Amino acid sequence: MTVSSSLSVAKNGRVLIAGATGFIGRFVAEASLAAGQPTYVLVRPGPLHPSKADTVKSFKDKGAIILHGLISDKTLMEKMLREHEIEIVISAVGGATILDQITLVDAIAAVGTVKRFLPSEFGHDVDRADPVEPGLTMYLEKRKVRRSVETSGVPYTYICCNSIASWPYFDNTHPSEVLPPLDRFQIYGDGTVKAYFVDGTDIGKFTMKTVYDIRTINKNVHFRPPSNLYDINGLASLWEKKIGRTLPRVTVTEDHLLALAAENRIPESIVASFTHDIFIKGCQVNFAVEGPHDVEVGTLYPGDSFRTLDECFDGFLLKLKDNLELELLQEEEDQKVSTENTVVESRTVTATCA
Repeated sequence: MTVSSSLSVAKNGRVLIAGATGFIGRFVAEASLAAGQPTYVLVRPGPLHPSKADTVKSFKDKGAIILHGLISDKTLMEKMLREHEIEIVISAVGGATILDQITLVDAIAAVGTVKRFLPSEFGHDVDRADPVEPGLTMYLEKRKVRRSVETSGVPYTYICCNSIASWPYFDNTHPSEVLPPLDRFQIYGDGTVKAYFVDGTDIGKFTMKTVYDIRTINKNVHFRPPSNLYDINGLASLWEKKIGRTLPRVTVTEDHLLALAAENRIPESIVASFTHDIFIKGCQVNFAVEGPHDVEVGTLYPGDSFRTLDECFDGFLLKLKDNLELELLQEEEDQKVSTENTVVESRTVTATCA
């Protein structure tokens, strides 16, 4: 479709976020709320896991409007989009619901008033990356969603934010929820293939900037902060500097990653296939950001800085210290209780003997 200024979104445009209780979705929702946007959060019907329920409550306390429904329900989605006059739809769904976005796109196209749709990308450029299975299946599904969006004529932006700022465990779903290693480093291949690492808060912040920017309509927006371009060897050295000691390094070979991927255990095998694509094949750095459909977020917003990986690792170090203090306090409390019980038992026995 032809891009025109009429497609730009007002700064107070109403935002609907699907998948806001997920890992990436939380950052996007928080950024939307922090920016003062009228933010609507779509939640699945029925009881929620306690942690997700807490997240929803937090959003509500900050001013979010909670809606209940499924993106696979076209009639309901059309009704919601019309009634709440939604201008921006952001999807951060994953897993089995990726293809449900096609129904959501149909609803958006039918309503005709949504000025921007951001499908659930938030990783690699899925048209350029080519992981082995089972990761490839996820990318094939995301490509189907892209083609559906492009065919529909709905204005879109694809967020290609690359890796989360953390130590990339090849067998962990979300490594940023786990501290970097304290026993040994697992080095993928020779450890020299580089990748871009972006803090979750920056993913949310820059994502919300793009939805108001006419320069990002129908574009792939790539996050490539030069300060956060590291290989695994560099990550290891950075963490060693933080903790003040040297850790042994263990090589995880390409064959090992491929074997784990071939086991088809979800999600471990998917993460292994992506790890192979990133740190063996170099899928984040083996192409240039150029052409009519690609923009780089640092070029768009040169005055906005990224949180550096060095700063992110400082945060991990503080968390590590907090955890150690909690463990010491718990040990002291356990020892105190044990001592008190021993005294009580001693007195009881003495009284009985008397």
